[in-house]
Amino acid sequence: MELALLKIDGTDTGKKVNLDDAVFGIEPNDHAIYLDVKQYLAAHRQGTSKTKDRSEVAYSTKKIIRQKGSGGARHGSIKANIYVGGGRAHGPRPRNYDFKLNKKVKQLARFSALSYKAKESAIAVVEPFTMEAPKTKEFAKILKNIKVNDRLVLFVVPERTQNVVLSARNLENVMVSTPNNLNTYDIMRAYSVVFVNGAQDSLKVEYKR
Repeated sequence: MELALLKIDGTDTGKKVNLDDAVFGIEPNDHAIYLDVKQYLAAHRQGTSKTKDRSEVAYSTKKIIRQKGSGGARHGSIKANIYVGGGRAHGPRPRNYDFKLNKKVKQLARFSALSYKAKESAIAVVEPFTMEAPKTKEFAKILKNIKVNDRLVLFVVPERTQNVVLSARNLENVMVSTPNNLNTYDIMRAYSVVFVNGAQDSLKVEYKR
């Protein structure tokens, strides 16, 4: 697949960039995308919800009423879950929601997401550039020039540059990532993906299907 290489002012450089069909031109696997997104979101769950059971609530352990003769049910403690303020039965406990997903599946999911973006013509490639200082206004202008500033955009740079990250940090519709940190969830929720030329070459097939 070929794309035009753009300048940061939005004009065409006249050069073409080849995107690897093994990454951007595969038949997308929806189930792999589902699994990877599910695993990504599960790993980000805090998992600290907790309630007190009857052994943890601060109440007297004295027997409430006598065992027999009251005409009602037997009760041994006000800590029981049937009483207001008593311990909760089978309440949530701290836990880790993350689960294992094979590397091949995660790779297939990422490439499937990128192939979807390629089919939707939602991928752009710009020539490398540098920012001498963090300038949000300048970065916003670059996005406006390449016409991707209206919706959520994923900006992929070959390596993490502090000035670029700081320039994009205050823009709510911009995510900055490197090829190593690229994940299926960010790709799928982004309206468009912009690669700084060279970043797309770092996406290689590591595991054969």
